[in-house]
Amino acid sequence: MPVRPTVRFTALFTLTALASTSLAACSSGSGSDPDTVKVSFKQSTDNSIKVMDTYLGDIKKQFEKANPGKKVELVPIKAPDSEYYTKLQQMLRSPKTAPDLVYEDTFLINSDITSGYLKPIDEYLDKWKDWDQFIDTAKAAAKGEDGKTYGVPDGTDTRGLWFSKDVFAKAGLPADWQPKTWDEVLDAARTIKEKVPGVTPLNVYTGKPAGEMATMQGFEMLLYGTGAGGGSSDPLYDKGSKKWITAGQGFEDSLSFVETVYKEKLGPEVSDALDPNFSTKIRGELLPQGKLGIALDGSWLPQDWLEGSGHEWPEWSKELGLAAMPTQNGQAPGRVSMSGGWTWSIPDKAGNPDLAFEFIKTMQTKANAQKWYIANSGISVREDVANDPAYVDAQPGIKFFTDLVADTHYRPAYPAYPKVSVAIQEAMEGVTTGDKSVQEAARGYDEALKETTDNQVVSK
Repeated sequence: MPVRPTVRFTALFTLTALASTSLAACSSGSGSDPDTVKVSFKQSTDNSIKVMDTYLGDIKKQFEKANPGKKVELVPIKAPDSEYYTKLQQMLRSPKTAPDLVYEDTFLINSDITSGYLKPIDEYLDKWKDWDQFIDTAKAAAKGEDGKTYGVPDGTDTRGLWFSKDVFAKAGLPADWQPKTWDEVLDAARTIKEKVPGVTPLNVYTGKPAGEMATMQGFEMLLYGTGAGGGSSDPLYDKGSKKWITAGQGFEDSLSFVETVYKEKLGPEVSDALDPNFSTKIRGELLPQGKLGIALDGSWLPQDWLEGSGHEWPEWSKELGLAAMPTQNGQAPGRVSMSGGWTWSIPDKAGNPDLAFEFIKTMQTKANAQKWYIANSGISVREDVANDPAYVDAQPGIKFFTDLVADTHYRPAYPAYPKVSVAIQEAMEGVTTGDKSVQEAARGYDEALKETTDNQVVSK
């Protein structure tokens, strides 16, 4: 089902406003001043969350002090994920609006590479000794199909189950809960619904308004735990034939899980679930206020609760429990996670690429990288930081989420992936609203997949 007209209109209006605001901010063009580097980044939609702003403000001071006569202009884009990607691509199309440095989600980077929006940075990396400290999987996330590298990753992430110990105690559930199957997750949610009224038992992101959160935190955390695709192969993309995989049993089982959450009213109200800003409410209100039992979500949540965040919640590590998301029936390895991350990339139309890479080098000193990982509750992709006890012990939860890397999966971030992701979101939305059966949603996905990939599909 399409997004409700009111939501679609609001999103379109917001996007149009964003476009006019940001384009005006960059109207002079990134190359207009050879001594100024323009850095564009994703700003939180929650006005009280200033983690990125604070970090970049500090890097700006360091950079300007170390490079007399050079200036840094920060260009924030304040928007939900899906609108951020659209706005960023609009900016990258013209030398008049392209910044010198942009913050790229790894799931979109190959699409932007194929569109010619980004510049390969191998010539810079070859002369930068710190590049040797980055782990291979992180380096691979920033590579194009041409083998060239188009960004420097600033961390990775994993996903699992956050749960309220207070809600669990009221429901008679264990404080050391570690579910072994999907059924155990659903049973816990059913118990919460029955015994703790007024609390949302379980949140699974869904639908197009949630964007990639729905695909990655929601659907893929299920699909990659079904064994679909066979063994260790990817359930979405067959590397052997270089084709996308149509909806099979694992795909339908994953949709059935989502359908159950919303059909049995174990999740939030559908209107809330399809609100593009619902994730802000989860982090800022529902979890801290004990109004959500279980959240299938990411390792970065504590950044919203640290000192200076505006939503300080120093007790979170005592009040929330952490559990790995189990595989469907407890099959090996018993747990599942998805990993992604962001990179700093230089636009093809950047006016000051050399200065932009110097800014990257300032951000990525060991000390600054470690400061960022801790500030945004990220997982280090630098070996020197990962081996530093000061990083490991800096925050509760870091060890738990870092350990999940052993069983994590990465999206098939090929150029068609963003459109495949939207097709997944549409299938999820259909079963969430009840407008489509699981089978109808799966068939709709197959049709969209064939259209999106020029019929480059295979059944498994």
